[in-house]
Amino acid sequence: MRNRVSLEEMSFLQDPSFFSMGMWSIGAGAVGVAALALLLANTDMFLAKPQKAALEYLEDIDLKTMEKDAVTFKAKALWEKNGAVIMAVRRPGCFLCREEAADLSSLKPRLDELGVPLYAVVKEHIKNEVKDFQPYFKGEIFLDEKKKFYGPQKRKMVFMGFVRLGVWQNFFRAWKGGFSGNLDGEGFILGGVFVMGPGKQGILLEHREKEFGDKVNLTSVLEAARKIRPQTSASEKQ
Repeated sequence: MRNRVSLEEMSFLQDPSFFSMGMWSIGAGAVGVAALALLLANTDMFLAKPQKAALEYLEDIDLKTMEKDAVTFKAKALWEKNGAVIMAVRRPGCFLCREEAADLSSLKPRLDELGVPLYAVVKEHIKNEVKDFQPYFKGEIFLDEKKKFYGPQKRKMVFMGFVRLGVWQNFFRAWKGGFSGNLDGEGFILGGVFVMGPGKQGILLEHREKEFGDKVNLTSVLEAARKIRPQTSASEKQ
């Protein structure tokens, strides 16, 4: 005999509270998933891990001067004799990058005392971006067309950057400091800061930006710069 479901047994479908409970459960589940995703996005679990650059890798990078008749040269020329502090700029028009450039430039008098030059490299030369960046940065700027200073493994931050609490704190800090910018150019490949010793002294500090506005520690930059031992030529030794 075929079993039949009676209308009385199906009466729960006519109860509005049944559907309300179901929708509430679905909504609570969605909120829970969103909260978990937000929590995980604010850990370093899913951030691309930076690959340390070898000295030989950095030495062989081709850089260009910014004038019309650009000159191409190997990056090692920047630090070969006196070492250098080098900022790999994520995007010149970014107000967070301008903030860090101004911070590094505040060290210029002390770097000059140490005889250590301050430089920056950018990925692209568009419109007036480099020219407009120059007031924030008190050093020479060069073009790294192949984006080698952002490697060996280029790391990107896209939409995750806008759900990270640290990024929003960085936004507020730079905005409060009076910095402004624009959205021109590529800004997802993360940058960094290097302190290079002369010759084969090597990389004394390598700071890789982990999220938008993750600035280098200025004290660490100065400590590394003080370790630089300038190269002395044979004629100077005599």
